[in-house]
Amino acid sequence: MTIKQRYQGIIEWFQANMPGAQTELHYNSPYQLLVAVILSAQCTDKRINMVTPELFKAFPSPEDMAKSSVEEIYSYIKSVSYPNNKAKNLFGMANMLVDKFEGVVPDTMEQLVQLPGVGRKTANVILSVVFDQAAMAVDTHVFRVSERIGITTGSKSPLHTEKTLMKHLPADVVARAHHWLILHGRYTCTARRPHCLECGIKQFCRHYQKAAKSE
Repeated sequence: MTIKQRYQGIIEWFQANMPGAQTELHYNSPYQLLVAVILSAQCTDKRINMVTPELFKAFPSPEDMAKSSVEEIYSYIKSVSYPNNKAKNLFGMANMLVDKFEGVVPDTMEQLVQLPGVGRKTANVILSVVFDQAAMAVDTHVFRVSERIGITTGSKSPLHTEKTLMKHLPADVVARAHHWLILHGRYTCTARRPHCLECGIKQFCRHYQKAAKSE
């Protein structure tokens, strides 16, 4: 099977079976999604969705968050991973958003990564979800699943994975492909024990093919 055939088969399956794939984080504005994605680093979306309703109620806008304090923000997010650092980042992000970007979430990678707590992955989530740009955010699920199923080979870093996926994926499916791979990794192609027999793309999967040959 060629890499082109593998990509084509996987894309066609996801288009047919997961056409409406989207983030599982709850949000009502670009600012809220930015906050949620910053909080979601090394934490589950389920936990973040438990925390953000009260956080967004207390700080409905970046201006409100910028007027608060690290300590006050911490009190709302103390149940997430690394709450001290994330509270500092959220406070810094809100202040920069207000001072430098007039309270509006920017729409370029260059501007987004200037914000505290925003790296390339978070910026790509915002670019793809909010601004519908062909941007590929690579988290642990995307990195693992891409390598396991064989749409990347020998990837050494998230950036390597991102560049490979961007090279092979049609621009009009990149934003959705991010969610396809995340959801597939979260529920089917799980880290410790992938559910291969239940997997709809196993006929295109390098891992499954190798396992089948060894039996």
